[in-house]
Amino acid sequence: MSTIQFKTNINCGGCIARATPALNEVVGNGHWQVDTQNPGKVLTVNSDTVDESQIRTALNKAGFKAERI
Repeated sequence: MSTIQFKTNINCGGCIARATPALNEVVGNGHWQVDTQNPGKVLTVNSDTVDESQIRTALNKAGFKAERI
């Protein structure tokens, strides 16, 4: 399983709740997490079937930005 990390603007529990449906649809429940305590608000995705563009598109539709780190 590969891991991809993104710097995001998901910065609170409300933001996570808003992003959850989009991320679960693309990545699957339990295959991602956001560290809101990290200054970069790092999203970590674990998947072999999803690529960077799919994740970024899902986040953009939910109203968030993501930059791969």
